[in-house]
Amino acid sequence: MHETMNLPYFIAQRLIKERREGASFSRPINVIAIAGIAIGLAVMILAVSILTGFKQAITEKVAGFGSHIQILNFDSNISYETAPISTNLEFIPQIRNMPGIKQVQVFGIKAGIIKTEEDIQGVVLKGIGSDYDWSYFKSCLVDGTVFNVTDTSSTNNVIISKKLASMLKLRTGDSFAMHFIQDPPRMRKFTISGIYETSLEEFDKIYVFCDIHHIRRLNGWKDDEVSGFEIFINDFNKLDLMTQAVRDVIGYRLDEDELRVKVTNVRMRYPQIFDWLNFQDTNVIVIIVLMLIVAGFNMISGLIILILEKTNMIGILKALGTEDRILRKIFLYQAGYLIAKGLFWGNITGVGLAFIQLSTGLISLDPTSYYIKSVPINLDLLSLVLLNAGTMAIILLILLVPAQLVGRISPVRAIRFD
Repeated sequence: MHETMNLPYFIAQRLIKERREGASFSRPINVIAIAGIAIGLAVMILAVSILTGFKQAITEKVAGFGSHIQILNFDSNISYETAPISTNLEFIPQIRNMPGIKQVQVFGIKAGIIKTEEDIQGVVLKGIGSDYDWSYFKSCLVDGTVFNVTDTSSTNNVIISKKLASMLKLRTGDSFAMHFIQDPPRMRKFTISGIYETSLEEFDKIYVFCDIHHIRRLNGWKDDEVSGFEIFINDFNKLDLMTQAVRDVIGYRLDEDELRVKVTNVRMRYPQIFDWLNFQDTNVIVIIVLMLIVAGFNMISGLIILILEKTNMIGILKALGTEDRILRKIFLYQAGYLIAKGLFWGNITGVGLAFIQLSTGLISLDPTSYYIKSVPINLDLLSLVLLNAGTMAIILLILLVPAQLVGRISPVRAIRFD
């Protein structure tokens, strides 16, 4: 019984060995089938790694500017003039200690106008405190350094974008005047300590980062008042869950005398960017389906050729009493070998090209359209495993249909088949 169960595998191995060692009519067809699977898998690997890399890069950039979650005064509108809230709210320590929360930091914003001798530009001054996490902007700096913020004294240093520096003809170390339209009008002088570039043009052309003490003085706020809190989380996939968790901690305040706050997240603030990113998922699904169809048809033709080539052998085995299911297994084992070979070369090609792009940034992009300078790559082991396993399983399922051809072969005619 054990020998009978292994018979399909044994015969398939002999046929594979025979095909490798000698000339075979089906050999060119097999090469085409293997190449089809390899190219298809390579394209799928690149499509998935580029899409996930693209979404990851854009999400990190957008969140780097405004965090994953924000807590604001309920009365704040969509303008850059926000109503303040206190830093001493009772629920803030609880939020800082929540599982999944990476960082909680204060911020303040104020709209203003930069005026130089030759140029004028409207910008948004974003004030940050001593608790600010500079890790993202340090990775984006193209010149100079970030500035230090303390609770006891203020600094006039700021960082601006390369876009703004170019527009206003400013460099690191230069000073400029910033005017604020209020009653009475005010002016502040700042010195550039660093220049950053994120390639997010709609952010780069308006944001200037400063010490939050300036925002408080300009707005006439107390030392414990800010525009709001920025919250960073560990897992972006849990954004909606963590947003709701923060809301649950804050609770609902109906008393008019109590401060009411609202909680928003990066997806709610910039829906157009994330809708655009989600639309890319459809493109990748279409690519994967097309590649599987092409690889499947290549393997169908390959399997039919394998069966026709061994019609004589099938007739002899049938005459000896071999069941159709065993004969089908023989050819499915051979097809499995060809698929595995195609997957091997597909992985080598796809992962190899991904590593080349990852290390060299060979294929560049227009930052004004795509927000990044080169095609991003995110190689994920789980995605690779799922692509390989899915491709193998789907193509084998497709091949069950042409494998039924074995049952239609008559032993008498097959033995005489030449």
